[in-house]
Amino acid sequence: MLLDLDGVLYVEGEPLPGATAAVEQLRAAGLELRFVTNTTASSRATTLRRLRTLGFELEEDELVTPAALARRHCADRGHRTVALIMNEDVKQDFAGLEESDDEADAVIMGDLGEQFGFPILNRAFRLVMDGAELVALQKNRFWLTADGLSLDAGPFVAAVEYATGKDAYVVGKPSAGFFDTILADLGVERSDVAMVGDDVETDIGGALDAGIAAVLVRTGKYREDFVRDSGIEPTATIDSIVDLPELLGS
Repeated sequence: MLLDLDGVLYVEGEPLPGATAAVEQLRAAGLELRFVTNTTASSRATTLRRLRTLGFELEEDELVTPAALARRHCADRGHRTVALIMNEDVKQDFAGLEESDDEADAVIMGDLGEQFGFPILNRAFRLVMDGAELVALQKNRFWLTADGLSLDAGPFVAAVEYATGKDAYVVGKPSAGFFDTILADLGVERSDVAMVGDDVETDIGGALDAGIAAVLVRTGKYREDFVRDSGIEPTATIDSIVDLPELLGS
């Protein structure tokens, strides 16, 4: 079972009512869990610490983040020098790579929130035009913040793609590689896996395209009109993760 984090387990830094108990029920039923996220605002260590502080019990290897997969991608491609378009906390996940603003094998884009601006995007643009691979930790359009829906990293990645005419290698959901890597690590058949998320495009659409079941929750960024307009049909839709054990019969 693949569980998205923000919008599924917690919202605005607080666990959703009954979420921790629901996760415990899933474990008690013998399900193997992976906590998967597209967040690029926090390092893997910070994300793990936050989950545990909120009351979710999990092992380090049960948490899957885009930064960890991007680090693996860089190793596979032989990238040694990178431009990191992300906050300082997330940069911790790229220890061992040389960071450079002048020459780079890859430009890796995460989330910078309000720090995004012309100088940063123009620097990324120039590096990609000079031959660096554009790597996006994720391309989510928006996310739910304390004061409402806000732009995520996706629109800024799209700006660099448009300007350079080059597509980014997307590490996080909904890329097929994201799901394929997790399934390979789990060593299970696609028919035995389900994704639970609040984003109909990245969570649900990505999972369905990868050949696995997808359960949409009506929490977090869920919007009925957005789901309707997407044309994506989830395997099932539930009010919250609290309803998941009953749906699975566990």
